[in-house]
Amino acid sequence: MALYIYKKEIYSQKKKIIHFSSYISLTLGCLLLFWSLYPVISFEIYSRIFIQQHFSSPIPRSQIASSLQKANSVLGGYNVFSNNLRDFTQVSLWFPTKPQSQEAKNLKIKEYSLSIPKLNIRDAHVVVGGEDLKKSLVHYLPQSLPGEFGNVVIFGHSTLPQLYNPKNYTTIFTYLPSMEKGDKIQVRIGEEEYEYETYDIFVVNPEEVSVLEQSNDASYLTLITCVPPGTYWKRLVLRAKLTKLPMKN
Repeated sequence: MALYIYKKEIYSQKKKIIHFSSYISLTLGCLLLFWSLYPVISFEIYSRIFIQQHFSSPIPRSQIASSLQKANSVLGGYNVFSNNLRDFTQVSLWFPTKPQSQEAKNLKIKEYSLSIPKLNIRDAHVVVGGEDLKKSLVHYLPQSLPGEFGNVVIFGHSTLPQLYNPKNYTTIFTYLPSMEKGDKIQVRIGEEEYEYETYDIFVVNPEEVSVLEQSNDASYLTLITCVPPGTYWKRLVLRAKLTKLPMKN
């Protein structure tokens, strides 16, 4: 019969606290990672199931298209990691091979407002030929104004849905992917208000600059932002067509 029995203490009080804290830290880290990645993953699933099937993209897939011949030099190679090192609140980095100084017309109107009722965006400031997306939406490569024949292209920044604020221009287009066919967009220039109706929405790669091309058979509005939310990997393009002119007195 043993005279002594030794019992080894598995965990001291200090070790128990450290052990418990490590589990809490691991759990919080996993929740934070899920919080950050969920919008990206959910958008990828949503876009593949709904956006790409329900709307047909007009972007030509052939490399022969004239608008795509310069695309390989746009922002260099579109490496995911290198893109995120750039300040995409500056419009000049989006399509540097098509500088606004060479393309823009001398338009008398330099700013106007845009509203999207579905997204709770009211009277967002749009700068014609602007540069800083932290301060406003930007009417890029302005060749025509809303209400005129042509294609008005407007850039807006986006981020993770958790950080969305419709009054903050760095997050203003975060929920643009939720727009659907038939949704209204209003543009106000002075006292005149033009109403556009969404008819197409699709996702393209950044080099597909043909979305900037003019079309003079009607008055079009093109809204562009980066997707998936919080990244610069691809571009979401929303097309709308003028359906309502200002009332004449």
